[in-house]
Amino acid sequence: QVQLVESGGGLVQAGGSLRLSCAVSGSAMRSLNTMAWYRQAPGNQREWVALITPAGSTGTADSVKGRFTISRDNAKNTMYLQMNSLKPEDTGVYYCNSYPRILRRYGADYWGQGTQVTVSS
Repeated sequence: QVQLVESGGGLVQAGGSLRLSCAVSGSAMRSLNTMAWYRQAPGNQREWVALITPAGSTGTADSVKGRFTISRDNAKNTMYLQMNSLKPEDTGVYYCNSYPRILRRYGADYWGQGTQVTVSS
């Protein structure tokens, strides 16, 4: 079974930086094809933030363009999100998963535990 473990979140002041990691186990990450970071702010639906293809092509949501950079290391089965110039509106729980189809386990969407990012003003 594929397992996703996100880490690297924390409390940071506006303008600061964080680097998130997503460790994939139970399957080679490259077999999951395109991977992405998602986030969910309190009271909001989960939204897509950035994606990366197996070949390394990337895309980012307009809200984070120019500030967030996604990368992946297939040899380490790990994906990263470098977040710079953080804003309070970036606050939320960040998750990694495949894109566009979410991983499934036992007949339901599977999400890791996520990592909390809190940006203070």
